[in-house]
Amino acid sequence: MRRTKISDLLQQPDFDKEVEVKGWVRTNRGNKYVNFIHLNDGSTIHNLQIVADAEKFDEDFLKQITTGACIRVFGKLVESQGKGQTMEIQAETIELYGTADPTTYPLQKKGHSLEFLREIAHLRPRTNTFGAIFRMRHHMAYAIHKYFNQKGFYYLHTPIVTASDAEGAGSMFQVTTLDLNNVPRNEENQVDYSQDFFARQTNLTVSGQLEGELGAMSLGEIYTFGPTFRAENSNTPRHLAEFWMIEPEMAFYDINDNMDLAEDFLKYLIRYALEHCADDIQFLNDMFDKELIDRLKFVVEHDFVRLTYTEGVKILEESKQKFEFPVYWGADLQSEHERYLVEKHFKKPVILTDYPKEIKSFYMKQNDDGKTVRGMDVLFPKIGEIIGGSEREADYQKLMNRVNELGMNTDPIWWYIETRKFGTAPHSGFGLGFERLMLFVTGMANIRDVIPFPRTPKNADF
Repeated sequence: MRRTKISDLLQQPDFDKEVEVKGWVRTNRGNKYVNFIHLNDGSTIHNLQIVADAEKFDEDFLKQITTGACIRVFGKLVESQGKGQTMEIQAETIELYGTADPTTYPLQKKGHSLEFLREIAHLRPRTNTFGAIFRMRHHMAYAIHKYFNQKGFYYLHTPIVTASDAEGAGSMFQVTTLDLNNVPRNEENQVDYSQDFFARQTNLTVSGQLEGELGAMSLGEIYTFGPTFRAENSNTPRHLAEFWMIEPEMAFYDINDNMDLAEDFLKYLIRYALEHCADDIQFLNDMFDKELIDRLKFVVEHDFVRLTYTEGVKILEESKQKFEFPVYWGADLQSEHERYLVEKHFKKPVILTDYPKEIKSFYMKQNDDGKTVRGMDVLFPKIGEIIGGSEREADYQKLMNRVNELGMNTDPIWWYIETRKFGTAPHSGFGLGFERLMLFVTGMANIRDVIPFPRTPKNADF
């Protein structure tokens, strides 16, 4: 007989039939007559009760079935007479795959702090909380691919090792095969990268955008979805050194088309989560964030407000609100400013556009005023910016003028600039940090809790 997943049994119970289930024990309680074993196999937030009659099983054997043990159960699925569950399995046979010593197994039946669970990331997926989060992570990844596939976008794989810095921030992880104990140097006493694997200085990518634009200028509409890396010494609940990005790039889209796509995309993902992750969301709502479901519905049910950065700054300046960071035209808005606009002023999600060019990247399309660019940020309740994007600068001379203003080295991105010489066209795109999305749909407060094995400064365990 083949194993049946607990999630399938709960959805389509076939009572009075013999079934086989396998999983990990959450609890085992009982008396000299019967044991009640709660089993979870990771397919659902819900446990399945196994009833083990003491007459059928050796007492010493049942004592080995402790919290954390892994077992196989064969028996009859019946309607439960007890409280707390609708069905149970009357066990005929139990096979013990692996024991878990109660004196050393860290996930006993008690509350554990999220900080403690980060220290045992190899075991935390077995908790209700992280089982829910990582199931939701799968569903969101699937929904992203489904959405773009339905819209005719092509999934483009952009390089992880690169010689370019898309953001110009310089916070990159270097990739090298040089012997760090004996680094080769040239006549100017500089590192001789000609002896390195790629014969040049290379890094882990901070974004797939630049290569994504190349794809859009040939395939029309593409998206990337892959790991990106930032070597920033940021120990905040919102930053990771390794995270995943979704970056669509679209030929013939202007800033308004870009905003339409971003709003439709986010609403689709949240509706998908509400529909396909209902049990996990309900659990997280009840245990961590009582406003989670209301906040998800809030985004789906409202049109996003669209206004310029200049209008947003004016609202913030006139609010008389005391902010930790000062507000003025030209300031890079902080999360507290973004959340005020969303949560207090408009009470709707917000898309801000037309930012000062000094605080935005070189590739954003310049407006005729010479001061602003066609950037856009989508702002959500609780987390602030969830998407950043822009219409891209398609004019070769304007792009070069901006590159020269910033004193950028064009050698690593000559190919990017050259696309403006050969059949340039209006195009736009945006980036959605996958973990930022996961923070929003799960209600978790720390980004380290929505990725299985977080990479942060001075931490690369597991």
